[in-house]
Amino acid sequence: MSNEQLVYDGLQACPYREGQVARMPLFRQRRQLSLEQADVRFANAERRVGTSLYRTACPTCSACKGLRVLVDEFQPSRSQRRVLKRWRALGDSVKIEVARPTIDDEKLDLFHRHKRERGLAEADDEIMDAAGYTGWLVRSCLPTVEMRYRIDDRLVAVGILDLGATASSSVYFYFDPDPEVSRLSPGVFSVMQEITFCRRTGRAHHYLGLWVRDCPSLSYKADYHPHERLEDGDWRRYEKG
Repeated sequence: MSNEQLVYDGLQACPYREGQVARMPLFRQRRQLSLEQADVRFANAERRVGTSLYRTACPTCSACKGLRVLVDEFQPSRSQRRVLKRWRALGDSVKIEVARPTIDDEKLDLFHRHKRERGLAEADDEIMDAAGYTGWLVRSCLPTVEMRYRIDDRLVAVGILDLGATASSSVYFYFDPDPEVSRLSPGVFSVMQEITFCRRTGRAHHYLGLWVRDCPSLSYKADYHPHERLEDGDWRRYEKG
């Protein structure tokens, strides 16, 4: 018996480029993957949803590129250094916890506020309940951790991170949409903390998922240098500038 099962392979409207048709075959994993197996999937630009993995295989478009940051060589830009400075100014009030993913009312409320107040919720979206959150972000076919960001014991952001032996892959990140938190650019800060986590744990690559040049919700990923993009089966290096 195969270790994975195809559960969806239909055509759909592309979520990233208007007017394009997307195909993202979804394979449920029958077994937990090892750290080494996770590295192989990351290198294929595969993404995780719960206990399933998918990779773009669109019939008429190849705009989506996997993107990974070179951990040991990463240098923050001027604007990224300003973000670090704002967080460091908060001193010991900032706490970052790394642990196994869990679900509770505090996280679920923050998740909903982020989607609603950041304009990310579609009109036909169903309300995410604890079971849905668990099935998507907590239950995993890969080694997975959760990075919790607190200011004065207040939960302000959560990032979900899949792990390989030599790499990590960012799954999802959400944060408190209040202006006092938003002005700190928590999304930028979280990417740099994930890179720091990789460096501390001896991992060479940090995968940021898919990059599309003309999609603002994805194109920001190219701001982290140096990085590589998966193009025609090969990882191509990109420097700043």
